[in-house]
Amino acid sequence: MHIVDILKEALQRQASDIIISAGAPVTYHVFGRLEWQDSDKILSAKDSQLLVYEILNSDQRMKFELENELDMSFHIEDICRFRVNVYRQRSSVAAVLRLVPFSVPNYVELGISERLLIQMTNTPNGLILITGPTGAGKSSTVASFLEYLNTEGEESKHIITIEDPIEFMLSSKTCVIDQRELGADTSSYARGLRSALRQMPHIIFVGEMRDRETMEIALTAAETGNLVISTLSTQSSTKTINRIIDVFPNDDQAEIRGRLALTLRMVVSQVLLRRQDQEGRIAAREILIVNSPISNLIREGKIHQLTNIIAGSYSEGMILLDSSLLELYNEGIVSPSEILPRLEDPEKMRLIMGKY
Repeated sequence: MHIVDILKEALQRQASDIIISAGAPVTYHVFGRLEWQDSDKILSAKDSQLLVYEILNSDQRMKFELENELDMSFHIEDICRFRVNVYRQRSSVAAVLRLVPFSVPNYVELGISERLLIQMTNTPNGLILITGPTGAGKSSTVASFLEYLNTEGEESKHIITIEDPIEFMLSSKTCVIDQRELGADTSSYARGLRSALRQMPHIIFVGEMRDRETMEIALTAAETGNLVISTLSTQSSTKTINRIIDVFPNDDQAEIRGRLALTLRMVVSQVLLRRQDQEGRIAAREILIVNSPISNLIREGKIHQLTNIIAGSYSEGMILLDSSLLELYNEGIVSPSEILPRLEDPEKMRLIMGKY
């Protein structure tokens, strides 16, 4: 068995991820479920190491053996790219590989409305956050937006991305796009972001706001006239805003609320759900677009009241995640079992349970 055979089978199965780990068969993540390649073929520690090491060059092997963890990417010519995390478990080598198509997904394929894209495109500066749990398609959503700007935008822009690792390869079309990868092109998100401020950017995409330093520089970049886009692993607008505020010491939180009130433009929180027709997955999205009432609530620390404004601002393009989930359920696209664990409103839960 060779790694290339496993990768090709993943493509045939339409898998999103591959798990290679000693003590289990090669495992594919297909539309939210795990599938074994062959339940009789349990990988030994030697098997898993040989498979994983097939995709590492000598420098990557050396780094992994020093640090016991490695993030990297590679590609099969003209077929697919893969984002890889290599790690140790029970002293054996393991890896999870995520498939990343060469072509940037079109916003229609992702279920993103053109209205939302236009609202994002018309945002000249500030902070846009795309959030959701791991595997929710955040990178695809951002790449789709950047490609829309790159092909449909009315003005040429300089777009700088800082990623770990680079996922979708974006070629300069109407925009100039520079993609920087942690490790290869810059040492950290914070350093790459600070450097980007001196590179005449119009738009900066930071792959993830992992720490306080990165968040602080991102706010500064947004305050100085740039559009900054980033992701967090939070699952709603209110949780996203609270997450950023809570990273800072109590004495600084009032100032951070004020800065967020001035710079935050939009939060898009999404989850992926299995379709009832088994034709893949579909995203449900919560959309918050910052207006004066929302800005005031953020400044005053009344984050819990944002839900009411989102619920009453559908005409402005906003929607709660619960409402988005119910729309997909009422259209027969997803099953009750898919949305129930994700609903936050007890009344909506009871409504669904009464029909279930």
